[in-house]
Amino acid sequence: METGMDLQIPVPALHRIPDLSRPPAQSWVQAPDRVPTPGPDPHPPISATTLRTLWTSWRWTTTGRRWRTLTGQEEEHPEEKVENINRSGGGAPRGEGGGDGEVQEEEQQKTPEEGEQEEAWLMEAGLQRLFDDSLAADQDQEVDSAVFLSTLTRTQAAAVERRVQQTLRRRNRQHLPDVRDIFRPPEKNEEPHKLKGGSENGQNDSSSAEMETELNVEVAFSEQALSYRDNHQRLKVTASPSSPDDKLPNFKLLRDKTGQTRIGDLSPLDMKKVRRLVLVEMTALFDTAGIDVKAHKAVKVKTKETGLFGVPLHTLLDQDQRRVSGTKVPFILQRLISHIEDEGLDTEGLLRIPGAATRVKSLCQELESSFYDGMFQWQQLKQHDAASLLKLFIRELPHPLLTVEYLNAFIAVNKLPTKKQQLQALNLLVLLLPEANRDTLKALVEFFQRVIDHQAKNKMTLNNVSVIMAPNIFMFKGFRSKVTEQQEFSMATRTANIVRLLIRYQNLLWTIPKFIVTQVRQQNMESQRKQHKERAVRKLLKKITTEKPPERPIPEESSQGFIRVQAPQFSKISMAVQLTEELQAADVLTRFISQDSSVAVKKEELCLYETGGNIKERCLDGETYMKDLFQLNPTAEWVIKAMQR
Repeated sequence: METGMDLQIPVPALHRIPDLSRPPAQSWVQAPDRVPTPGPDPHPPISATTLRTLWTSWRWTTTGRRWRTLTGQEEEHPEEKVENINRSGGGAPRGEGGGDGEVQEEEQQKTPEEGEQEEAWLMEAGLQRLFDDSLAADQDQEVDSAVFLSTLTRTQAAAVERRVQQTLRRRNRQHLPDVRDIFRPPEKNEEPHKLKGGSENGQNDSSSAEMETELNVEVAFSEQALSYRDNHQRLKVTASPSSPDDKLPNFKLLRDKTGQTRIGDLSPLDMKKVRRLVLVEMTALFDTAGIDVKAHKAVKVKTKETGLFGVPLHTLLDQDQRRVSGTKVPFILQRLISHIEDEGLDTEGLLRIPGAATRVKSLCQELESSFYDGMFQWQQLKQHDAASLLKLFIRELPHPLLTVEYLNAFIAVNKLPTKKQQLQALNLLVLLLPEANRDTLKALVEFFQRVIDHQAKNKMTLNNVSVIMAPNIFMFKGFRSKVTEQQEFSMATRTANIVRLLIRYQNLLWTIPKFIVTQVRQQNMESQRKQHKERAVRKLLKKITTEKPPERPIPEESSQGFIRVQAPQFSKISMAVQLTEELQAADVLTRFISQDSSVAVKKEELCLYETGGNIKERCLDGETYMKDLFQLNPTAEWVIKAMQR
C-alpha cells in the first residue's frame, strides 16, 4: 500500500455528522441500496491511491455554472441559487459571562442548514482546502493533507469525495472543479489501496452470522461492511434490543502479535492522526450501510459556572483539576460510585429503585454547599439515594455525555444490520468523543458492569441496567423538557441496546483498531521520506551530494537478533535483550526489574515504549511479541518508563 506522511493539523472541538440525505446527482460512489448488475458501470469505483494527485491536478473548468462529472459529461449545476447562510451566530460566545456562580449561555442542539454540515465535516477532517481555495496557502499543510488522502481506503475516499461535491454544490461556485482531476480513474497498472494485514474488502463474509465471535481489526470496518452489503443484501438485524443477555455474541479480537493498542497508548501527535482517520472511517461506515445521520448544531442553553449538578463536564473537571492535577473523572461522580460500592452492590433493585424525591432534592442541595469542604455526612446517605443522585448528575448535565455532535450517530448505530457492525461503529464513536466525555463514560460503564456482576442478589441484569440507564444517558437536560413521558419511554427502549453494547463490550470499545494504527504508521513513514528527500535536494543545491540520504540505520545489535532497552528514569545503563519467537513485552519488564533492585516502581506501573521509526510513541501491550514488532518497526528505540496515563 502507498504510505502517508505526518499530519499535525489541530482538530476542531466540534463535529457535525454529515447529512447524507442529498447524494450528488452523479457520483462514482455506488448507492447503498443498489444491487450490482452485469455490464459496465457508468461510474466505476476508483482507487484511493489516486487521491495523491488531488493537490497537483486541481483545475477549474471554464464552463460557467456547469458541473463536469467523472464520465466527462456536463450537466446543469443542481442548485441555481444557494441561500446565504448567516454563520456569525447570535448571543454571547462560549466562555463569556459573569463571575463565579453566574449563568452563562452556551450553544446546544440545532439542525444545520442544507449542505452546511458537509462543510463542517471537511473542516474538522482538516480538508477545508478541498472546497476553499481562498485560504492562505500553506505548503506543508497542503502536502501533509495530500499524504493523508493517499492513505485512505476506497470507502474512506468515497466519503470524502461525496462531501466535497455536496459542499461545492452548496457554495455554488462560479468556477467549478473538474471532478475527474480530483478523483481520476485508476491507471491500468494501479491497484486499489490495501491495508497491510488483509484485503481491502476484508475476508469473505459468506459465513458471517449474527453470532460470529471474531472481530477483524486489520481491515477497515467500512470495507468489511461493503463486502457484507454486497453478499447479504437481504439480511436484517435479528436480535431485538430486549433479547436475553446471553444472546449477545461473545466477540473477541483476532490476536495480533504486534500488540493491542488502547486509548492512551499513543502520543498526542499520533492521536490527532487517529481522530481524523476515525472521523472519515466512521462516516464511511454509515455511508456504506446507507444510513442518513442527521447532525445537530447548537442552540442556547443556560449553564452554571460553579457547583456540582447542572454544570458542564469541562467546567467540573477544570475546578477539580485545580485541586488535583490530572483528574479525568469529576470528583462528585467518583465519590458517589465509591459510596455505592462501599455500601455493597448486593442491594436488590440497585439503580432501579429510586430514593425519596424530597430527600434526594435536599441531599443535592447539601452536596452543592458542603461537598468540597468535606462536611457532607456520607454515612447518612442511603444506597438508593446515592444511586438516584448518580443518575441525577448524569441527567442534569447541560450537554449530553455522548455530546450533541455525536448523539444522533450513537442512536443510529441501531440501524446497522449486524451486531458486529454496531460494535465497530461504537468503537469509532468512542474514539471520537472528547477525552473528558470518554473518560467519564468509561468510569460509568465499568461501574455498571460491577453492579451486573452481583446480579444474583441485586437482580440487576445487563438488560435491567441498560433500560434504567439509557434515558439518563440519552435524555440530557436541554432536551428532556421538550419531550413527553411516552416519547421518553420510547427513546429508552430504542437506546437501551446501545447501553447494553457499551457495557458488554467495553474492553473492546476503548481500543484503537489495528488498521487505523497502520494508517498512522504509513503517514509517519511518508513524512520521513519527504524530509529525507528535502534534505537531499538541499545537499544537491550545495553540490555536496546527489544521492538520497540513507534511512536511519538499524543498530548492529538489532541486525544480530538483539535490541537495546533503555530506562533513563531509573538507570543510566541500557539492557541488551535477545529477540526470540516467544519474547513478549512483559518478559522485558520482568527482566529489567529483576536486574535492577533499586527500582521502587511496581511492574504494573511500568510500560515498555516503542519510540520512533514509523510511530511517535506507543505503550506496548504486555502480550506484544517483540520480534514481530521489531520486524514492523526496525528503527524504533525501546524505552522503559512509568505509564503516562
